[in-house]
Order: sequence, then C-alpha cells, then structure tokens
Amino acid sequence: MPYSSSLTDSEWKIIQPILQNILPRKKRTRPSNWTKREILDGIFYQLKNGCNWQDLPA
Repeated sequence: MPYSSSLTDSEWKIIQPILQNILPRKKRTRPSNWTKREILDGIFYQLKNGCNWQDLPA
C-alpha cells in the first residue's frame, strides 16, 4: 500500500527521464537494493512526516 507521499505512476513517468539525464551512469557493480523510485518515495516520506531515517518504514 503506497503512502500519501509516494509518487504516482504519472508523476514517476515525468521524473524518471529527468533522473536519467541528470544522474551519472552507474558503473557495472552489483545491483542496488532499492530502485530510484523507492529512494525518492523514502525521501518524500521523510520530508512530509519529519521522522528519523532509522524510523522509516521498510
């Protein structure tokens, strides 16, 4: 279940191409544990609710 601070699919379709243009290309390393969308959702959740990073939901 998404949180009220989570990105909608239409918002993600707008942000994803922008991220691909501004973020550096990742070197071939092991895959990340989280997607870029999950990272942004975590940042937005923290900004909206003001909790400590350790208290973010899984």
